Amino acid sequence: MTEVILKNVVKRFGRLEVVHGINLDIHNLEFVVFVGPSGCGKSTTLRMIAGLETISDGEIRIGDRVVNDVAPKDRDVAMVFQNYALYPHMNVFNNMAFGLKLRKTPKAEIEERVREAARILGLTDLLRRKPSELSGGQRQRVAMGRAIVRNPSVFLFDEPLSNLDAKLRNQMRTEIKRLHRNVASTIIYVTHDQVEAMTLADRIVVMRNGHIEQVGAPLELFQKPANTFVAGFIGSPPMTLIPAVVTQAGGGLHLDFSDELRVPVPEKKGHQVQAGQEVIMGLRPQDLTIDDENGRYPDEWKVDALVEFVEPLGSETYLHTDVGGAKFMGRSEGRKLFEVGETVRLTMNLEHLHIFDAESRLSIY
Repeated sequence: MTEVILKNVVKRFGRLEVVHGINLDIHNLEFVVFVGPSGCGKSTTLRMIAGLETISDGEIRIGDRVVNDVAPKDRDVAMVFQNYALYPHMNVFNNMAFGLKLRKTPKAEIEERVREAARILGLTDLLRRKPSELSGGQRQRVAMGRAIVRNPSVFLFDEPLSNLDAKLRNQMRTEIKRLHRNVASTIIYVTHDQVEAMTLADRIVVMRNGHIEQVGAPLELFQKPANTFVAGFIGSPPMTLIPAVVTQAGGGLHLDFSDELRVPVPEKKGHQVQAGQEVIMGLRPQDLTIDDENGRYPDEWKVDALVEFVEPLGSETYLHTDVGGAKFMGRSEGRKLFEVGETVRLTMNLEHLHIFDAESRLSIY
């Protein structure tokens, strides 16, 4: 059992505190992704787990050991970096075997471990090549192979795909997910890309300004964000967030955005808010669609929207629109054409309406 437990972990650089009392339990064999904007503390936290940064306060436990004062080489972790860090004069085999040779591992065992790692990563035919003869994706797989041969209890990945183009990133995400299944180890992965986080993680840790904002499974964070930061960060495109005031009209509650726009609050959500309350409404572009051709939704969920910008992606099209001064992003199927300046009928799926308190920014419903 290799759990990683952080208790009240703090990191200071001089008087500047950059990680503020983090508490987190990472389970055995779990794939956990730290995600957040640049400077949020995710890489610093990973480096503290690896032992490459000392902790200022708190406790880090790997397995049954407190490792606060344990050297990186003795923590039974292996780290894969963003920049590959391969030796240019060594071939693939020797790059992968280098750490084992330093530990004076028997030659037969080195051969066996490197060959097995190469098989897992599809590198068997590349073992005699130098890094300069490899593509970016192949180099990243070599860096992963160097970690695999150590057979660690925990793999640490620090933004390993940032240097790759979009197509290679997609391929490498598949490789990393397959790696997790094949090597059966705990993986902690850092990225600023929420798409990577959503597609790879068993659980996501969303960080901001050295704090953990929310921890949960990808769909949990997508469907039930704890606050407006998580709502706007998780999901691509991000959730539309618009300030509103709760009003009472016609026997029900509404969200008023302007004199021209009023949205009804579904009855099941109404008990969470009260008239006069200032809130922030959230709806994802997937729940703001063009033309409800089947008449599934009531007319009061539909508004006329002015198209300001069009993003055609082929399989779908996203429209940036203006509705009475409020800015909404809507979605349509990709084969339909739209022009800037035209008016479209925008349907709001209020079954998936999110409401946040305007002051605390926390989810109300």
